[in-house]
Formats: sequence, structure tokens, C-alpha cells
Amino acid sequence: MSHSPGFARDHAEEQGHIFRAGVGAARDAVADWDPTLVVFFGSDHRRAFGQIIPAASVVLQAEGLGDSESPTGPYNVPKELASALAAHLLQADFDIAITKQIALDHGFGQTTADILGGLDAKPVIPIFINSATLPLGRPGRAAALGREVAKFFAGTNERVLFVGSGGMSHNPPTLAMTTEGLGEAERRELSAKYRQAAMDDIRPEWDQQMLENLGADDTSWVDEITNDELQYGGIGAHELRTWYAAYAAGGRGLETVCYEPVRDWLTGLGIALTRDRSSKP
Repeated sequence: MSHSPGFARDHAEEQGHIFRAGVGAARDAVADWDPTLVVFFGSDHRRAFGQIIPAASVVLQAEGLGDSESPTGPYNVPKELASALAAHLLQADFDIAITKQIALDHGFGQTTADILGGLDAKPVIPIFINSATLPLGRPGRAAALGREVAKFFAGTNERVLFVGSGGMSHNPPTLAMTTEGLGEAERRELSAKYRQAAMDDIRPEWDQQMLENLGADDTSWVDEITNDELQYGGIGAHELRTWYAAYAAGGRGLETVCYEPVRDWLTGLGIALTRDRSSKP
């Protein structure tokens, strides 16, 4: 599922009506499926992770940063289970970092609140995947991580919802024009200056082809995606790593719930759910 600060700020609901309907459909599907645990693969926009930027990290305790009108308050992270997951990943030769406590930005908070109803509505294990700050890992590595996470939970009684949030095509100036994190005032100034160029960087055909590809039950195609392929969709398209992790963890094709390019929000927005949701992954 995509996220966007523009979505959160559009209080009058003037834009993104197709995406809004898709969010409602996704929320209803999650409520019907009623997971006991959510594993959330998310990104950061150079706010939470600044001086130390792991390629991937399991978070043991978190709260919402509240940026871009995203929610605040604590996440309901089952710390012991998250620690056990991290230990499993290390034993499986994933050099995963462990984040003991952090305030996560809208890359996690917006979608968590939109589909669950609040940051603490369900037990959530956040897994950060670096998608914004160079150097970036190979996209297929995110899929491999997702598969290994699924292996761990296959040995538990948890009914797990795997979520990936980010993308689709967008090239936000705050990431594209800089290599360092910015203050909020600096972010607003830069976004305003290059707003028109960012509007023109949405790639609807590319987004729709990616959604079509995600319909395949064989997830191995993700292993071959390159950074250059993602860069065509802009720096924000690298957040699709979070989708690949969730897709590979679920191990089944996804059906497109909605897609809408919203120029005022500077991004292409999509939502996809596991095609057959009648059984436990």
C-alpha cells in the first residue's frame, strides 16, 4: 500500500477519491481477516534513521513521530517475539540490525493507522528497510528477507498480516535533491520550489505494470529487479522494497485493489492484497 503526506493533509478530501475507496476496502479486508499480529515492512524519510542507517532493522519498541500529520503514541510491539525474530534472522545469515527504541515517521504510522485504526490497535513488529539513503541494497534482498520472516512465523500460532508500505512512482524533492535529512521548514521550502517537476515525475504506466507483475504466484521475478529499474520511478519508487518483502512473505500473487496517480500529492498510489485471503499464509 502506498502512503502520502498529501493524503493526510487533504482534510477536505478533494483529491484521491479512488485511492480513498481503496483504503477503505483494504481496511475492511484486514478487519475480516482479523490478524493476531502485523509484520510491517516500512521505510523512513531520513527522520528516524539519521546518523546510523541500517539496510534493515527489526524494531523492538516504537512510537509515532507525528510528522506530516501522521499519528503519535506508542506502537504495540511484542518485544520478546520481535527479539526472537531478529535472532532467527541472524542465524539465517541476515545481518539484521536491532533497534531498541525509535520514533517512526509517516512511512510506518500513516498506513498503520489507516488500515488498523491506530498504532496500538494490533500487535505490530516494525521492520525498517532502507529505501532512501545511498548506498541502497539490492531490491531482491528485501524479498529474501520477507521469505525468511515468513519461515519464522510458520512455526508459530500467529495469524500474521504482512504489510509493505511505500511507493509507487514518485520523486519527492526532499529526497531527490539532497543526500541528508532536512528540518521540516527546509522540507516545505524545497518541496514548494520543485513541486511542478515532482508532479511530472509520476509514471502511471510503470506503476501499473508493476502491479500486474505482482499478480504472479511465483515471486522469484522480484529477485532480479535492479536499483536502476526502480530509479526509473523516482527515488520514492525504491520504497517498493517494502512491497517486495511483504509479497514474498505471503508467497502468493496480489490483486490490485486500486491505482491512482494524484499529481497534487506528487505520487502514484496503489494498493494490492493477497488474491486468495481465505486461508492463513
